[in-house]
Amino acid sequence: MARGNTRQRIQDVALELFAAQGYEKTSLREIAEHLDVTKAALYYHFKTKEDIIIGIFQDLTRPVDELIDWAREQPRTLEVREEILRRYQASLLSAYPLFRFMQENQAAVRELSIGLTFKERMLELSGLIQEEDFAVIDRVRCVSAIFTLHAGMFFLDNVEGDSEEKHEAVLEVALDLLSQAHRAG
Repeated sequence: MARGNTRQRIQDVALELFAAQGYEKTSLREIAEHLDVTKAALYYHFKTKEDIIIGIFQDLTRPVDELIDWAREQPRTLEVREEILRRYQASLLSAYPLFRFMQENQAAVRELSIGLTFKERMLELSGLIQEEDFAVIDRVRCVSAIFTLHAGMFFLDNVEGDSEEKHEAVLEVALDLLSQAHRAG
């Protein structure tokens, strides 16, 4: 995520520090020191740590917003829903540092505005891949398909094997859950 301008550099360094040592334990002073700038220079771009993380969240989750907008306009077929999962996995992978931060700082994320925004997006994605009349077990399968993609981002780091192969396996499991729900529903 090596981006060029000062605002982006601040976000990159802050995200690394938040993920490594925790959101609560990272100060604006530390971020400024790692960038070799004054706190005043940092304040020019961001007044608070929450402003930094909101900016990161908005930048890195834009593809998810675009996916949701696209999905709303598509026919409600299994093929489209499978494509939603494929594109969602790609969005997760491209924003890995953000999702690593969110995983490592769950308590802080719940308290920040991005926590509610993320929850709303997950509920919307879940609704886009299932039917209203699905049985509870099939709704669970659909939600589990989304969370399989999330779990695959973090827990497979500890599993031996080729990274690409692991991502493909995670997607296959998510697609299988979705297919089971649609066959039963």
